[in-house]
Amino acid sequence: MITHDPYEIRVGGVEMYIDLGAEQMIAAQRGTTKIAVEIKSFINPSTISDFHLAHGQFLDYRYALESEEPERVLYLAVPVRVYQTFFTLKFIQDVRERSQIKLLVYDSAQAAIVQWIE
Repeated sequence: MITHDPYEIRVGGVEMYIDLGAEQMIAAQRGTTKIAVEIKSFINPSTISDFHLAHGQFLDYRYALESEEPERVLYLAVPVRVYQTFFTLKFIQDVRERSQIKLLVYDSAQAAIVQWIE
């Protein structure tokens, strides 16, 4: 369920806009988890440049959320084709794990979430 589009957060005099705020169903006994989703399309010729931008934004947004709304979990949404060809590379996997980037893999053609990666 989408609760904010975009999700606005202000911290330390800085205003930021994360693409979506939502609530994700986990399990009936656990209730819901508030999430924020930064959506990236990775359409530029340099995937690594897009990744640098997405990585930096993700970290800034996560730090802001930790300060202002620590119960909200941040996800980076990436297209399935980019996940399969780029996010499976060893170096990118290492960076993602070290930076604790949670992924939401989406298929834009089917308008569907393919995978949640913690």
